Amino acid sequence: MDDTERSLITGLQTGDVNAIERLYQRWGRLVYTLALRSLGDVADAEDVTQQVFVAAWQGRAGFDPERAKLSTWLMAITRHKIVDAYEARAKRQRELQALMESVYLQSLTWTDEIADSVTMSQELELLEPIPQQIMRLAFYDRLTHSQIAAKLDLPLGTVKSHIRRSLLRLRARLEDADDA
Repeated sequence: MDDTERSLITGLQTGDVNAIERLYQRWGRLVYTLALRSLGDVADAEDVTQQVFVAAWQGRAGFDPERAKLSTWLMAITRHKIVDAYEARAKRQRELQALMESVYLQSLTWTDEIADSVTMSQELELLEPIPQQIMRLAFYDRLTHSQIAAKLDLPLGTVKSHIRRSLLRLRARLEDADDA
């Protein structure tokens, strides 16, 4: 162990802020190069480098010069931070994949809803004018049977009968279309 390393160790153990700066000046380029070669991304390598020296400062009390050299301890921290960066990258990738699948499934549902709406609109066009108007008020305007009867000045029973017969006709035509 040389005098510079002893001085760094003493500085770290006593909480001398200049020690972390000197540690960075001595091994910062090596840490950055290892991170860049491993991760292949400048921004990730810069983040890892910063995390390594923050972790070294925060964990300085756990450093034991009897167990490892300062450079070995710093490289172990670097290795752990690179692994953390890979895990974070994988997590972001999984989240992005899940988001893309979710958007895709929502677009399928939305497309199916549009197709169903177009089909229903085409089928409603085949109804007589009064039943067609009643069905549109019921399903597109979402009016109750009583509201439709009041709006069209028809007896409630007549509205219910038109809806029931129209639904049976629509169902029969849609079932015939599915069979074809």
